[in-house]
Amino acid sequence: MKNYRYFIATLMLAIAGAFQASAQVTETPYSRLGYGTLGDNATGIQRHMGGVGYAMQGGRAVNSKNPASYAATDSLTFIWDVGVDVSQVWSKEGDTKGNAFSGGLDYLSGVFRIAKNVGGSFGFIPYSSVSYSFNSDLANGSESRSGNGSISELYLGGAWSPVKGLSVGANFSYMFGTLEHSTAIVGTSTSVFYRMMEVRDWNVHIGAQYAIDINRKNRVVLGATYTPKKTFRGNTIGTFYDASNDTKIDTAFQCNMKGNYEQPNTYGVGISYNHGTKLFAEVDFTYQDWANAKYTGFEPVKVKFDNRWKVSGGLQFIPDDRGNYLKRINYRLGAFYNHDYLNVLGNNVRDYGVTCGFGFPALGSKSLVNLGFEWKHRVSSPTCLIKEDYLNITFSVTFNEMWFWKNKIR
Repeated sequence: MKNYRYFIATLMLAIAGAFQASAQVTETPYSRLGYGTLGDNATGIQRHMGGVGYAMQGGRAVNSKNPASYAATDSLTFIWDVGVDVSQVWSKEGDTKGNAFSGGLDYLSGVFRIAKNVGGSFGFIPYSSVSYSFNSDLANGSESRSGNGSISELYLGGAWSPVKGLSVGANFSYMFGTLEHSTAIVGTSTSVFYRMMEVRDWNVHIGAQYAIDINRKNRVVLGATYTPKKTFRGNTIGTFYDASNDTKIDTAFQCNMKGNYEQPNTYGVGISYNHGTKLFAEVDFTYQDWANAKYTGFEPVKVKFDNRWKVSGGLQFIPDDRGNYLKRINYRLGAFYNHDYLNVLGNNVRDYGVTCGFGFPALGSKSLVNLGFEWKHRVSSPTCLIKEDYLNITFSVTFNEMWFWKNKIR
Protein backbone atom coordinates (compact mmCIF):
# COMPACT_ATOMS: atom_id res chain seq x y z
CA MET A 1 0.00 0.00 0.00
CA LYS A 2 2.89 2.38 0.76
CA ASN A 3 4.34 2.00 -2.75
CA TYR A 4 0.87 2.52 -4.19
CA ARG A 5 0.55 5.84 -2.39
CA TYR A 6 3.94 7.02 -3.61
CA PHE A 7 2.92 6.09 -7.16
CA ILE A 8 -0.29 8.07 -6.90
CA ALA A 9 1.54 11.11 -5.50
CA THR A 10 4.07 11.00 -8.33
CA LEU A 11 1.29 10.68 -10.91
CA MET A 12 -0.55 13.70 -9.50
CA LEU A 13 2.58 15.85 -9.55
CA ALA A 14 3.24 14.89 -13.18
CA ILE A 15 -0.31 15.84 -14.13
CA ALA A 16 0.03 19.13 -12.26
CA GLY A 17 3.15 19.98 -14.24
CA ALA A 18 1.29 19.46 -17.51
CA PHE A 19 -1.90 21.24 -16.43
CA GLN A 20 -1.45 24.56 -18.14
CA ALA A 21 -0.61 22.99 -21.50
CA SER A 22 -3.43 20.45 -21.32
CA ALA A 23 -6.25 22.44 -19.75
CA GLN A 24 -9.59 21.49 -21.24
CA VAL A 25 -11.34 24.15 -23.35
CA THR A 26 -14.64 23.86 -25.21
CA GLU A 27 -15.01 25.15 -28.77
CA THR A 28 -17.61 27.94 -28.99
CA PRO A 29 -17.73 31.27 -30.89
CA TYR A 30 -19.33 32.85 -27.81
CA SER A 31 -15.95 32.60 -26.03
CA ARG A 32 -14.67 35.27 -28.42
CA LEU A 33 -16.00 38.02 -26.11
CA GLY A 34 -14.96 39.09 -22.63
CA TYR A 35 -12.96 36.56 -20.65
CA GLY A 36 -14.45 33.63 -22.56
CA THR A 37 -16.42 30.77 -21.01
CA LEU A 38 -16.37 30.88 -17.21
CA GLY A 39 -15.71 27.88 -14.97
CA ASP A 40 -17.62 27.13 -11.76
CA ASN A 41 -15.01 25.22 -9.69
CA ALA A 42 -17.10 22.04 -9.89
CA THR A 43 -15.47 18.62 -9.61
CA GLY A 44 -16.57 15.61 -11.65
CA ILE A 45 -18.87 14.43 -8.84
CA GLN A 46 -20.49 17.87 -8.59
CA ARG A 47 -20.95 18.18 -12.36
CA HIS A 48 -22.92 14.90 -12.30
CA MET A 49 -25.39 16.72 -10.02
CA GLY A 50 -25.81 19.92 -12.04
CA GLY A 51 -22.75 21.63 -10.52
CA VAL A 52 -23.99 21.94 -6.91
CA GLY A 53 -21.59 22.25 -3.98
CA TYR A 54 -22.15 25.28 -1.75
CA ALA A 55 -23.80 23.13 0.93
CA MET A 56 -21.93 19.88 0.24
CA GLN A 57 -19.83 18.37 3.02
CA GLY A 58 -18.93 14.99 4.39
CA GLY A 59 -15.17 14.59 4.18
CA ARG A 60 -15.15 11.91 1.44
CA ALA A 61 -14.48 14.23 -1.54
CA VAL A 62 -12.88 17.57 -2.43
CA ASN A 63 -15.25 20.54 -2.57
CA SER A 64 -13.45 23.72 -3.67
CA LYS A 65 -16.79 25.42 -4.46
CA ASN A 66 -17.11 26.11 -0.73
CA PRO A 67 -13.80 26.05 1.19
CA ALA A 68 -15.67 25.77 4.50
CA SER A 69 -16.22 22.10 3.63
CA TYR A 70 -12.54 21.26 4.29
CA ALA A 71 -13.15 21.30 8.07
CA ALA A 72 -15.19 18.07 7.76
CA THR A 73 -12.30 16.09 6.27
CA ASP A 74 -11.71 12.63 7.77
CA SER A 75 -8.68 12.63 10.09
CA LEU A 76 -7.16 9.43 8.60
CA THR A 77 -7.39 10.14 4.89
CA PHE A 78 -5.68 12.17 2.22
CA ILE A 79 -7.96 12.75 -0.78
CA TRP A 80 -6.88 13.44 -4.37
CA ASP A 81 -9.35 14.28 -7.10
CA VAL A 82 -8.37 14.58 -10.77
CA GLY A 83 -10.80 15.03 -13.66
CA VAL A 84 -10.76 15.11 -17.45
CA ASP A 85 -13.47 16.24 -19.84
CA VAL A 86 -14.27 15.55 -23.50
CA SER A 87 -16.92 17.51 -25.41
CA GLN A 88 -18.73 17.21 -28.72
CA VAL A 89 -20.44 20.42 -29.87
CA TRP A 90 -23.04 20.76 -32.63
CA SER A 91 -23.71 24.36 -33.72
CA LYS A 92 -26.14 26.03 -36.12
CA GLU A 93 -26.21 29.60 -37.43
CA GLY A 94 -29.01 30.08 -39.94
CA ASP A 95 -28.51 27.32 -42.50
CA THR A 96 -24.85 26.81 -41.57
CA LYS A 97 -24.08 23.82 -39.38
CA GLY A 98 -20.85 22.78 -37.73
CA ASN A 99 -19.40 20.50 -35.09
CA ALA A 100 -16.23 20.37 -33.02
CA PHE A 101 -14.54 18.00 -30.60
CA SER A 102 -12.35 19.03 -27.66
CA GLY A 103 -11.02 17.61 -24.44
CA GLY A 104 -8.29 17.59 -21.84
CA LEU A 105 -7.51 17.88 -18.16
CA ASP A 106 -10.21 19.77 -16.28
CA TYR A 107 -8.95 20.13 -12.68
CA LEU A 108 -6.70 18.68 -9.99
CA SER A 109 -7.29 19.07 -6.25
CA GLY A 110 -6.52 17.53 -2.88
CA VAL A 111 -7.85 17.86 0.68
CA PHE A 112 -6.38 16.80 4.03
CA ARG A 113 -6.86 17.15 7.79
CA ILE A 114 -4.50 19.60 9.56
CA ALA A 115 -5.75 19.36 13.14
CA LYS A 116 -8.97 18.76 15.02
CA ASN A 117 -11.72 20.77 13.28
CA VAL A 118 -9.17 22.20 10.81
CA GLY A 119 -8.73 21.10 7.19
CA GLY A 120 -6.77 22.22 4.15
CA SER A 121 -6.88 21.92 0.37
CA PHE A 122 -4.83 22.75 -2.72
CA GLY A 123 -5.18 22.36 -6.47
CA PHE A 124 -5.62 23.72 -9.99
CA ILE A 125 -9.05 24.86 -11.17
CA PRO A 126 -10.19 26.60 -14.40
CA TYR A 127 -11.32 30.24 -14.25
CA SER A 128 -12.16 30.80 -17.92
CA SER A 129 -11.32 29.51 -21.39
CA VAL A 130 -11.34 30.67 -25.03
CA SER A 131 -11.57 28.37 -28.06
CA TYR A 132 -13.13 29.17 -31.46
CA SER A 133 -12.36 29.21 -35.18
CA PHE A 134 -14.58 30.29 -38.07
CA ASN A 135 -14.38 31.89 -41.53
CA SER A 136 -16.55 34.24 -43.56
CA ASP A 137 -16.48 35.57 -47.13
CA LEU A 138 -15.81 39.21 -48.03
CA ALA A 139 -16.34 41.09 -51.29
CA ASN A 140 -12.69 40.78 -52.35
CA GLY A 141 -11.42 38.01 -50.14
CA SER A 142 -12.16 36.24 -46.87
CA GLU A 143 -11.97 36.76 -43.13
CA SER A 144 -10.77 34.19 -40.60
CA ARG A 145 -11.18 34.50 -36.83
CA SER A 146 -9.69 32.23 -34.19
CA GLY A 147 -8.91 32.27 -30.48
CA ASN A 148 -7.52 30.02 -27.78
CA GLY A 149 -6.18 30.02 -24.25
CA SER A 150 -7.31 29.77 -20.66
CA ILE A 151 -6.98 31.40 -17.26
CA SER A 152 -6.41 28.99 -14.37
CA GLU A 153 -6.11 29.26 -10.60
CA LEU A 154 -3.54 27.56 -8.38
CA TYR A 155 -5.10 27.68 -4.94
CA LEU A 156 -4.34 26.89 -1.31
CA GLY A 157 -7.23 26.84 1.14
CA GLY A 158 -8.09 26.18 4.75
CA ALA A 159 -11.17 25.81 6.97
CA TRP A 160 -11.97 25.81 10.67
CA SER A 161 -14.97 24.68 12.66
CA PRO A 162 -15.09 26.93 15.80
CA VAL A 163 -18.31 25.42 17.18
CA LYS A 164 -20.33 22.34 16.39
CA GLY A 165 -22.19 22.68 13.10
CA LEU A 166 -20.46 25.87 11.93
CA SER A 167 -17.41 25.98 9.66
CA VAL A 168 -15.69 28.84 7.82
CA GLY A 169 -12.96 28.73 5.20
CA ALA A 170 -11.12 30.52 2.40
CA ASN A 171 -9.18 29.77 -0.77
CA PHE A 172 -6.27 32.01 -1.76
CA SER A 173 -5.21 31.56 -5.37
CA TYR A 174 -2.70 32.66 -7.96
CA MET A 175 -4.32 33.34 -11.34
CA PHE A 176 -2.32 32.79 -14.52
CA GLY A 177 -3.00 32.35 -18.20
CA THR A 178 -3.13 33.97 -21.63
CA LEU A 179 -6.11 34.53 -23.94
CA GLU A 180 -5.22 35.01 -27.61
CA HIS A 181 -7.39 36.22 -30.52
CA SER A 182 -6.50 36.78 -34.17
CA THR A 183 -8.41 38.15 -37.16
CA ALA A 184 -6.93 37.54 -40.62
CA ILE A 185 -8.12 39.42 -43.72
CA VAL A 186 -7.10 37.63 -46.92
CA GLY A 187 -7.20 39.53 -50.21
CA THR A 188 -4.40 40.79 -52.45
CA SER A 189 -2.37 40.60 -49.21
CA THR A 190 -2.97 39.07 -45.80
CA SER A 191 -3.34 41.33 -42.76
CA VAL A 192 -3.62 39.98 -39.22
CA PHE A 193 -4.90 41.76 -36.12
CA TYR A 194 -3.59 39.94 -33.02
CA ARG A 195 -5.05 40.57 -29.57
CA MET A 196 -3.69 39.12 -26.34
CA MET A 197 -4.66 39.27 -22.66
CA GLU A 198 -2.11 38.00 -20.14
CA VAL A 199 -3.28 37.62 -16.52
CA ARG A 200 -0.95 37.31 -13.53
CA ASP A 201 -2.94 37.98 -10.39
CA TRP A 202 -4.29 36.74 -7.05
CA ASN A 203 -7.82 35.93 -5.91
CA VAL A 204 -9.69 35.01 -2.74
CA HIS A 205 -12.82 32.93 -2.24
CA ILE A 206 -14.46 32.66 1.21
CA GLY A 207 -17.25 30.42 2.45
CA ALA A 208 -19.30 29.26 5.41
CA GLN A 209 -21.46 26.25 6.18
CA TYR A 210 -23.87 25.46 9.00
CA ALA A 211 -25.08 21.91 9.58
CA ILE A 212 -28.32 21.13 11.42
CA ASP A 213 -28.77 17.56 12.65
CA ILE A 214 -32.48 16.85 12.62
CA ASN A 215 -31.94 13.41 14.09
CA ARG A 216 -29.39 10.60 13.90
CA LYS A 217 -29.83 10.03 10.15
CA ASN A 218 -31.15 13.30 8.74
CA ARG A 219 -29.10 16.46 8.29
CA VAL A 220 -29.63 19.83 6.60
CA VAL A 221 -26.65 21.98 5.60
CA LEU A 222 -26.78 25.68 4.69
CA GLY A 223 -23.87 27.06 2.66
CA ALA A 224 -22.77 30.47 1.40
CA THR A 225 -19.74 31.78 -0.49
CA TYR A 226 -18.39 35.18 -1.53
CA THR A 227 -15.68 36.31 -3.95
CA PRO A 228 -15.06 40.08 -3.76
CA LYS A 229 -14.91 42.44 -6.71
CA LYS A 230 -11.37 43.32 -7.73
CA THR A 231 -9.33 44.70 -10.59
CA PHE A 232 -7.27 42.27 -12.64
CA ARG A 233 -3.51 42.57 -12.94
CA GLY A 234 -1.77 41.79 -16.19
CA ASN A 235 -1.38 43.23 -19.68
CA THR A 236 -3.32 43.51 -22.92
CA ILE A 237 -1.90 44.25 -26.34
CA GLY A 238 -3.24 44.57 -29.88
CA THR A 239 -0.94 44.42 -32.92
CA PHE A 240 -1.34 44.60 -36.71
CA TYR A 241 0.83 42.31 -38.87
CA ASP A 242 1.40 41.89 -42.58
CA ALA A 243 1.35 38.10 -42.82
CA SER A 244 2.60 38.19 -46.42
CA ASN A 245 6.12 39.07 -45.26
CA ASP A 246 5.68 38.45 -41.51
CA THR A 247 6.30 42.05 -40.46
CA LYS A 248 4.74 44.14 -37.71
CA ILE A 249 2.75 47.09 -39.05
CA ASP A 250 1.63 48.87 -35.90
CA THR A 251 0.72 48.44 -32.22
CA ALA A 252 -2.96 49.36 -31.99
CA PHE A 253 -3.00 49.50 -28.19
CA GLN A 254 -1.14 48.30 -25.13
CA CYS A 255 -2.28 48.79 -21.54
CA ASN A 256 -2.00 47.51 -18.02
CA MET A 257 -5.13 45.66 -16.89
CA LYS A 258 -5.08 47.23 -13.42
CA GLY A 259 -7.95 49.72 -13.17
CA ASN A 260 -9.26 48.80 -16.65
CA TYR A 261 -10.49 45.21 -16.24
CA GLU A 262 -12.37 43.78 -13.26
CA GLN A 263 -14.06 40.69 -11.93
CA PRO A 264 -17.41 41.26 -10.16
CA ASN A 265 -18.71 40.34 -6.74
CA THR A 266 -19.76 36.70 -6.74
CA TYR A 267 -22.36 35.33 -4.30
CA GLY A 268 -23.34 31.71 -3.86
CA VAL A 269 -25.93 30.10 -1.56
CA GLY A 270 -27.12 26.52 -1.25
CA ILE A 271 -29.10 24.15 0.90
CA SER A 272 -28.62 20.38 1.08
CA TYR A 273 -30.35 17.43 2.70
CA ASN A 274 -28.66 14.20 3.75
CA HIS A 275 -30.40 10.98 4.77
CA GLY A 276 -27.50 9.00 6.18
CA THR A 277 -25.21 7.87 3.38
CA LYS A 278 -28.14 6.79 1.18
CA LEU A 279 -29.54 10.07 -0.14
CA PHE A 280 -28.05 13.50 -0.79
CA ALA A 281 -29.90 16.38 -2.48
CA GLU A 282 -28.95 20.03 -2.99
CA VAL A 283 -30.13 23.24 -4.65
CA ASP A 284 -27.74 26.16 -5.38
CA PHE A 285 -28.02 29.74 -6.59
CA THR A 286 -25.11 31.84 -7.96
CA TYR A 287 -25.14 35.57 -8.70
CA GLN A 288 -22.40 37.77 -10.25
CA ASP A 289 -22.88 41.51 -10.90
CA TRP A 290 -20.91 41.61 -14.16
CA ALA A 291 -22.88 44.65 -15.38
CA ASN A 292 -20.95 46.73 -12.81
CA ALA A 293 -17.51 45.30 -13.65
CA LYS A 294 -15.16 47.52 -15.66
CA TYR A 295 -13.97 46.10 -18.98
CA THR A 296 -12.05 48.45 -21.28
CA GLY A 297 -12.30 45.95 -24.14
CA PHE A 298 -10.24 45.33 -27.23
CA GLU A 299 -12.76 43.47 -29.39
CA PRO A 300 -13.86 44.83 -32.81
CA VAL A 301 -17.39 45.23 -31.42
CA LYS A 302 -18.41 46.99 -28.21
CA VAL A 303 -18.60 44.51 -25.34
CA LYS A 304 -21.43 44.66 -22.82
CA PHE A 305 -21.84 42.40 -19.80
CA ASP A 306 -25.08 41.30 -18.14
CA ASN A 307 -25.43 40.22 -14.54
CA ARG A 308 -24.99 36.46 -14.40
CA TRP A 309 -27.12 34.09 -12.36
CA LYS A 310 -27.36 30.33 -12.25
CA VAL A 311 -29.72 27.85 -10.60
CA SER A 312 -28.67 24.23 -10.21
CA GLY A 313 -29.96 21.18 -8.43
CA GLY A 314 -28.92 17.59 -8.04
CA LEU A 315 -29.06 14.42 -5.99
CA GLN A 316 -27.06 11.29 -5.26
CA PHE A 317 -28.46 7.92 -4.26
CA ILE A 318 -26.55 4.94 -2.86
CA PRO A 319 -28.86 1.92 -2.39
CA ASP A 320 -26.72 0.31 0.33
CA ASP A 321 -23.12 1.30 1.05
CA ARG A 322 -22.57 -2.08 2.74
CA GLY A 323 -24.38 -4.20 0.16
CA ASN A 324 -23.19 -5.93 -3.00
CA TYR A 325 -21.26 -3.99 -5.63
CA LEU A 326 -24.28 -2.75 -7.61
CA LYS A 327 -25.87 -1.44 -4.42
CA ARG A 328 -22.69 0.46 -3.50
CA ILE A 329 -22.55 2.38 -6.80
CA ASN A 330 -23.28 6.12 -6.46
CA TYR A 331 -26.14 7.13 -8.79
CA ARG A 332 -26.36 10.87 -9.57
CA LEU A 333 -28.75 13.23 -11.41
CA GLY A 334 -28.87 16.98 -11.89
CA ALA A 335 -30.00 20.00 -13.92
CA PHE A 336 -29.08 23.68 -14.28
CA TYR A 337 -30.07 26.97 -15.91
CA ASN A 338 -27.44 29.67 -16.53
CA HIS A 339 -28.17 33.29 -17.51
CA ASP A 340 -24.65 34.12 -18.70
CA TYR A 341 -22.67 37.34 -18.45
CA LEU A 342 -22.10 37.68 -22.20
CA ASN A 343 -24.24 40.06 -24.22
CA VAL A 344 -23.87 39.91 -28.01
CA LEU A 345 -25.35 42.85 -29.93
CA GLY A 346 -28.07 43.28 -27.30
CA ASN A 347 -28.74 39.54 -26.96
CA ASN A 348 -28.04 37.68 -23.74
CA VAL A 349 -26.39 34.27 -23.92
CA ARG A 350 -27.97 31.55 -21.80
CA ASP A 351 -27.65 27.80 -21.44
CA TYR A 352 -29.41 24.97 -19.65
CA GLY A 353 -28.83 21.27 -19.32
CA VAL A 354 -29.31 17.95 -17.57
CA THR A 355 -26.63 15.72 -16.07
CA CYS A 356 -26.17 12.21 -14.75
CA GLY A 357 -23.29 10.14 -13.46
CA PHE A 358 -22.05 7.13 -11.59
CA GLY A 359 -19.46 6.65 -8.87
CA PHE A 360 -17.91 3.17 -9.05
CA PRO A 361 -16.24 2.09 -5.78
CA ALA A 362 -12.68 0.81 -6.14
CA LEU A 363 -12.30 -2.68 -4.70
CA GLY A 364 -10.67 -2.74 -1.30
CA SER A 365 -10.68 1.03 -0.70
CA LYS A 366 -12.87 4.13 -0.34
CA SER A 367 -11.72 5.51 -3.70
CA LEU A 368 -14.22 6.20 -6.50
CA VAL A 369 -14.03 6.11 -10.28
CA ASN A 370 -16.57 8.65 -11.56
CA LEU A 371 -18.15 8.70 -15.02
CA GLY A 372 -20.66 11.38 -15.98
CA PHE A 373 -22.65 12.74 -18.91
CA GLU A 374 -23.94 16.25 -19.51
CA TRP A 375 -26.22 17.57 -22.24
CA LYS A 376 -26.29 21.36 -22.59
CA HIS A 377 -28.09 23.73 -24.95
CA ARG A 378 -26.75 27.27 -25.46
CA VAL A 379 -28.50 30.06 -27.35
CA SER A 380 -28.82 33.86 -27.40
CA SER A 381 -32.06 35.75 -26.76
CA PRO A 382 -34.22 37.51 -27.86
CA THR A 383 -32.52 37.09 -31.27
CA CYS A 384 -31.18 33.60 -31.88
CA LEU A 385 -27.66 34.06 -33.28
CA ILE A 386 -25.97 30.68 -32.83
CA LYS A 387 -27.51 27.53 -31.36
CA GLU A 388 -25.18 25.05 -29.68
CA ASP A 389 -25.78 21.58 -28.28
CA TYR A 390 -23.12 19.95 -26.14
CA LEU A 391 -22.48 16.39 -25.07
CA ASN A 392 -19.87 16.46 -22.32
CA ILE A 393 -18.37 13.30 -20.89
CA THR A 394 -16.51 13.67 -17.62
CA PHE A 395 -14.16 11.15 -16.07
CA SER A 396 -12.59 11.62 -12.66
CA VAL A 397 -10.95 9.57 -9.95
CA THR A 398 -11.28 10.38 -6.26
CA PHE A 399 -8.39 8.71 -4.45
CA ASN A 400 -9.42 8.29 -0.82
CA GLU A 401 -6.63 6.41 0.94
CA MET A 402 -5.74 5.98 4.62
CA TRP A 403 -2.35 7.67 4.43
CA PHE A 404 -2.05 8.29 8.16
CA TRP A 405 -3.18 4.88 9.43
CA LYS A 406 -0.54 2.76 11.12
CA ASN A 407 -1.08 -0.98 10.98
CA LYS A 408 -0.44 -2.86 14.20
CA ILE A 409 1.94 -5.85 14.10
CA ARG A 410 0.50 -8.83 15.84
